[in-house]
Amino acid sequence: MEISGALILWDLGIIVLTATLLGLIARVLKQPLILAYVVAGVLIGPAAFRLITSGHMISTFAEMGIAFLLFMVGLELDLSRLKQVGRVSVLCGLGQIAITFVFGFLLSTLLGFQQLESFYIAFILTISSTMVVIKLLSDKNELDTLHGKIALGILLVQDIVTILVLALLTNIGSLSLSTVADPLLKGLGLVSIAIVAGVYVTPFLLRYIARSIELLFLFALSWCFVFAASSFVLGLSIGVGAFLAGLSLAAFPYNIEIIGRIKSLRDFFATIFFVSLGMQIPAHLVFLPEAIIFSLFVLLGNILIVLLIVTLLGYKKRTSFLSALYLAQISEFSLIMASEGLRLGHISYDVFSMIIFIGVTTITISSYFIIHGPEIYRRMSPVLRVIDRISKDKELEHLPKGHKNHVIVFGCKRMGYKIVRTLQKFRRDFLVVDINPDVIDSLICQTISCIYGDIGDFEILDRINLKNADAVISTVPDQKDNLFMIDEIKRVNADALIVVTSDDLDGALRLYNAGADYVMLPRMLAGDAISEFMERHMKCGDKRVLGEHMKCRKRLDQIKSEHIMRLEEIKRDELLRKYEPSFLKALEKKFDRGRDHKEY
Repeated sequence: MEISGALILWDLGIIVLTATLLGLIARVLKQPLILAYVVAGVLIGPAAFRLITSGHMISTFAEMGIAFLLFMVGLELDLSRLKQVGRVSVLCGLGQIAITFVFGFLLSTLLGFQQLESFYIAFILTISSTMVVIKLLSDKNELDTLHGKIALGILLVQDIVTILVLALLTNIGSLSLSTVADPLLKGLGLVSIAIVAGVYVTPFLLRYIARSIELLFLFALSWCFVFAASSFVLGLSIGVGAFLAGLSLAAFPYNIEIIGRIKSLRDFFATIFFVSLGMQIPAHLVFLPEAIIFSLFVLLGNILIVLLIVTLLGYKKRTSFLSALYLAQISEFSLIMASEGLRLGHISYDVFSMIIFIGVTTITISSYFIIHGPEIYRRMSPVLRVIDRISKDKELEHLPKGHKNHVIVFGCKRMGYKIVRTLQKFRRDFLVVDINPDVIDSLICQTISCIYGDIGDFEILDRINLKNADAVISTVPDQKDNLFMIDEIKRVNADALIVVTSDDLDGALRLYNAGADYVMLPRMLAGDAISEFMERHMKCGDKRVLGEHMKCRKRLDQIKSEHIMRLEEIKRDELLRKYEPSFLKALEKKFDRGRDHKEY
C-alpha cells in the first residue's frame, strides 16, 4: 500500500511539474494552455520519455479528471440562460447529430472500418466538448452572447442524447426491445432523479448547509460522488452521474459559491485530464491517415453543418458562423464512449488510440478557433455574404432611422447603464450596442434605441451611422476590439469624441496612442472615488467641534443614501432581464415598501 501510494504521488508530481513547465512556455509564447498540457502528456507518456507507462494509472487519472470536470460543467450550465434559444438549440442539436452521424458512418465504412466500429466513430464525431467551450467562453466573457447561448444549447442537447446512447452501449451488439428498454430506462431514471432532487430535495438541504461555507463545499463533493456511484451501480459511466449532479445544482444561487470553492480542484483535474490525453497517444498510430481525415471532418464538416442549420433557422452570418466555429471538436463524452467501447470489446485498441488522437487534435485546434473567433470571422466575412440572403434576420434590435449627432454606447451593463441614464437625463439622442440578447430585450421593453451586435463587427459599425455620431463610448474592455473600433471611427469621422475602457495601464496607453480621447480604467476610477470619499471624511474636522463634525456626517450619510438608491436601480434593471413582469411588479412594491421604512 505504501509503495502504491508513493507511486501515485510520484506520477502526480511528474504530471504537475511537466504541465507547469510547459504551461509557462506556452504563456510566454501566448499559446493556449490546453496545447501545453497535451504536449506535456506526450512527453512523459509512452510515446516519448516513458516517465509514466502504467496504462491503468493513466486511465484512472483520465477517468477522475473527466468525472470532476463534467461535474463542474454541469454546475456552470445554467439552463435559465438558454430559454431564448431553446428552439434553435433543439432543432440544430438534433439536426447536427443526425447529419454528422450519417456522413461520419458513411466515411468510416468507406475507410474500411467494421459496422460496429463505424457506429462508434460516427457518433463520437457528432458531439462537441461542453467542457472546452464553457471554459474558453467563460474566459472571454461570451457565455451571455447570442452565439454563446446557441452553442451551449446545442451542447446540452448533444449531452442529453449522449447520456441515452451511453446507456445503450452494453447491449448494442444484440439490440432488442428488452435490451434497449432496460439501459434506456436506467438513463432516464437517473435524469429524473436529478430533476426531482434538484426541485424537492436540494433546496431544503442547501437552505441549512449554505450557512457554512465548509459544509457547502463538502456537500457539493458528496453530491457529486453520490450521483457518480449511482451511475456506476446502474451500469453507466461515472462521468454521466457527475454531470447530472452538477446540473441539478446549477439552478441555485449557491452554485457560484460552489464553483468558487471547487475552481482550484477543477483546474487541477483539467490539467490531469489534458495531460492524460497526451499520455494515451501511442508512439506508432496504426490509423494515422484515417485519424487526419476524421479530424478534418470534425474541424470543417461540423462547422459547415451547424452553420447551415443555424442560418436556415433565421440567424445572421456572424451569429451562425461563431456558433458553428465554437463546436469544432469532439467531446470528453466521446472519450468516455471510446473507453466504454474498448472495455466492452466493441472497438480495438488501435481504433481507441485513433479516437484519442482525433480528440487531442480537434480540441487543440478548436481552442485557437474560439480564442480568435472574431478575427477569423472578419477574414471570412466576404465569403459568408451569401448567408445574409438565406437568413431571416432574427437578431434582436430596435433601431430607429435618422440618427444624427448622436452618442453610441457599446455595452450596457453596470457602467453602461449609468451612462445611458445620464444621456436620458440630458435628453441626448443615443444608441446602445450590446452583445447580450437579455440586455437588448430589456432595452426594447424600455423603448430604448438599441441593436444587437459586437464592437468588433465592422458590419455593425457600418449600420450604426458612425460618420454622424458626436461621441462613441465603449465600456467593453477588450483591447483588440477597441483598437479596431478606433481605426474605423478615425476613418469615417475624425471629429467624433472617443471614450473607451481598458483593464490595465499598458492597454490604456496603447489606446491613447491609437487615438482615443479618454480611456476609462475601472480600477483607477474606483480608487479615485474611494480617495474622494475618504478625503471628505478626513475634512470633517475635529470631533470636538460638534457642529462641523455633524454637518460632515450628514453629508456622508447623504452620499451613502444616494449610492444605495443607485445600486437598487441597477439591481432592479438586472432583475427586469431575468424575471417575469408579474414577479418584477411584486418585487418593485417590496423595494418601495423597504425604502419607505429605510430598510436598505
